[in-house]
Amino acid sequence: MTATGHAIIGSVIAAKIGNPELAVPIAFASHILADLTPHWDLGTNGNAKKDKNILIKTFIDITIGFISAYILLALLFPNTDLYYAFFIIITSQLLDWITMPYLYFYVPPFTWFYKFQKKFHWQMEKPWGIIIQALILFLIVVLAKIY
Repeated sequence: MTATGHAIIGSVIAAKIGNPELAVPIAFASHILADLTPHWDLGTNGNAKKDKNILIKTFIDITIGFISAYILLALLFPNTDLYYAFFIIITSQLLDWITMPYLYFYVPPFTWFYKFQKKFHWQMEKPWGIIIQALILFLIVVLAKIY
């Protein structure tokens, strides 16, 4: 899932679960559950290792994710503490952050994290990978607002 997708999920977790002892493990597990669903991301088809602009695209994705999370929190969950939400968002993205040193810079000690994450990462081509991801995120936000 994109960093934006994980940020939206992390925002919802922060908004709905005020106890960090519950929210942190749920946010971490949400990354695995989100990556188990068919989705498109910047690394689909191994493009991350071939694309020379991948770091710029990743930075843009992360930026869009934090902006989207802020807008979501401001509009739908205004009572959520932004510092707490930021922490939960980072937790929900943590596996990708830990994988980045290997994926983008080939730092060998981080190979283990990359191999671990690949075990449950279900990537799908555009447009369906994007459509499924968008629908899942939409449902998560709507259900969080309703309940």
